Amino acid sequence: MQLLFIADPLESFKTTKDTTFSMMREAQRRGHTIAACEPQDVMWERGGPVTAHVRDIVLTGHADGWFSVRQERAVALAGFDAVLMRKDPPFDSEYFYATHLLEQAERDGARVFNKPRALRDHPEKLAIMEFPQFIGPTLVTRDARDIQRFHAEHRDIILKPLDGMGGMGIFRVGPDGLNLGSITETLNRGGAQSLMVQKFLPEISEGDKRVLIIGGKPVPYCLARIPQGSEVRGNLAAGGKGVARALTARDLEIANALGPILQSRGLLLAGVDVIGDYVTEINVTSPTCFQEIQQQTGCDVAALFVDALETAVDASIV
Repeated sequence: MQLLFIADPLESFKTTKDTTFSMMREAQRRGHTIAACEPQDVMWERGGPVTAHVRDIVLTGHADGWFSVRQERAVALAGFDAVLMRKDPPFDSEYFYATHLLEQAERDGARVFNKPRALRDHPEKLAIMEFPQFIGPTLVTRDARDIQRFHAEHRDIILKPLDGMGGMGIFRVGPDGLNLGSITETLNRGGAQSLMVQKFLPEISEGDKRVLIIGGKPVPYCLARIPQGSEVRGNLAAGGKGVARALTARDLEIANALGPILQSRGLLLAGVDVIGDYVTEINVTSPTCFQEIQQQTGCDVAALFVDALETAVDASIV
């Protein structure tokens, strides 16, 4: 297959832990060819197909200079067997516009993973509200009075922006309510922006588990991101320690319930975050943790992903 990865700049990849890199490495190992571009390289001109300025690359196997460029060219996205949207968040207006260009590319005949409409329809924090049976007490609002009421009921709460990533902008307010008003004003920008409020889950001390779902099926191991020191956030970007673990019975219950639904909507890969027994986010833009899980357990997550990708492409051709 000819694969196009739409991602962040290749030069910024940390190949010892980058999930997109592990996908590329497994794809090349199987004989697939790889091209890469960034979202700003995608273009649509009147009367023509959606195209991109891409670099055809080969992975060298070296830590330094991990790829070489065979050629640079402008090509229609429909000319690839699969287009993988792997741009990291934030999901800003440019990301939103990119999904529209990719959706037009689908009309041209391109096969895009994850499906552009599904990326738009599943904001990573809001998406959990569709599955109340799997989430803890949660409120989405921009009204400070609603937040005060929620705090009065649950006493120990987490507040976070809907468009945050990597643990950015997450606050905990305990029973004393210290700084609740100031934090609310910061996150809701004086009532202009919605935020999410959740009951604090003390099980975070045991880790914020990233449960990967590929092709509707759970990977048998998760990565528990464990907060360090006095930090409340387990995100690796916030200094959390990643520990791979086998899925619990509850993890499997959640993944087996959500997996077929997410797959049916065009989400080949999703990362469901679980604290204790509760889902806290459903990540669909650029889920990670492939390499950490493989390094600690031997489970080749990238191989599972490319298996699913090959199956999905074959099914779309039939």
